[in-house]
Amino acid sequence: MNIGEAATGSGVSAKMIRYYESIGLIANVSRTDAGYRIYSNDDVHTLRFIRRSRDLGFSVEQMGNLLALWSDRSRASADVKQIALDHIAELERKMHELRDMTRTLRHLVDHCQGNGRPHCPIIEDLSKGHEAASLRARPKQTKRRTDPAGHRQTF
Repeated sequence: MNIGEAATGSGVSAKMIRYYESIGLIANVSRTDAGYRIYSNDDVHTLRFIRRSRDLGFSVEQMGNLLALWSDRSRASADVKQIALDHIAELERKMHELRDMTRTLRHLVDHCQGNGRPHCPIIEDLSKGHEAASLRARPKQTKRRTDPAGHRQTF
């Protein structure tokens, strides 16, 4: 089948198929005398594997590692699991960062009057740079202690 048919069958665009070939993620396929790529059902199966990996957010490097493990019938599932666990940790880190960004933006929006006046805490914060934003994104630490009478105090 040609690249258009492979793209349709795999869900990976022709442009991405060419890119994956150029970086060595997939092997170069055979070509016709006119230079057109010819894909087999196995190639499309590999492209589907890549598409599913990409849908789950794996990096190109991780996809390469997963493809190598997929083709290695003597692989240890622990190796595959470790790649997935590392990816989960990265996704969770990114989710935490997104929550912090959302919290900061919500705080700034809540304090912006949104009227015709020029004062805007959003612009002020952006002009201060990364340091001010990262400080605001951190949740306040609540300290608790017990006073001599045994009552809990929060400050």
